[in-house]
Amino acid sequence: MKYLLIALLMINFAFCKEVVVVADKFSASEITKKATFVQNVKVSKDKDLLKADKLIISFDKKRKPIKYEANGHASIRVFIKNKEYFGSGKSLIYEPKIDEYSIKGDAILIDKTTKKEVRGEIIRVNQKSGKYEVLGKKNQPVKFIFQIDDKDVGKKLNDKED
Repeated sequence: MKYLLIALLMINFAFCKEVVVVADKFSASEITKKATFVQNVKVSKDKDLLKADKLIISFDKKRKPIKYEANGHASIRVFIKNKEYFGSGKSLIYEPKIDEYSIKGDAILIDKTTKKEVRGEIIRVNQKSGKYEVLGKKNQPVKFIFQIDDKDVGKKLNDKED
């Protein structure tokens, strides 16, 4: 079977939601309390989706996930305060306890509703608060890109002149 379907029931990103992990290869260690998924990795929870070449899930003593580490073509589609976001980077870490994603290495986050886009070396996104933080490199500042409707800007300027 090309894809190995692993349904990790009772695992929660938050609030005991079902998480489904699909990958070509799976291995786990009771000693290190880690599960590793390799090739064509897809993780879904509700409407959220994470994709990567490799995913390592770390568990606590009670077998609850404490960290998801995705590497290689890491990307996410998440919903924050009913808005859809797309993010990608070289690596991605999700910490369920604080409901926060950290995108690292050529990180990008796009608000699909407004088309606003931020780029940096590290982007942290908190799903509970709806806040995000962007850090740049020493010689590479953070970029914030957004669209404006020239018609509205021109109209407002003309209204002020009257």
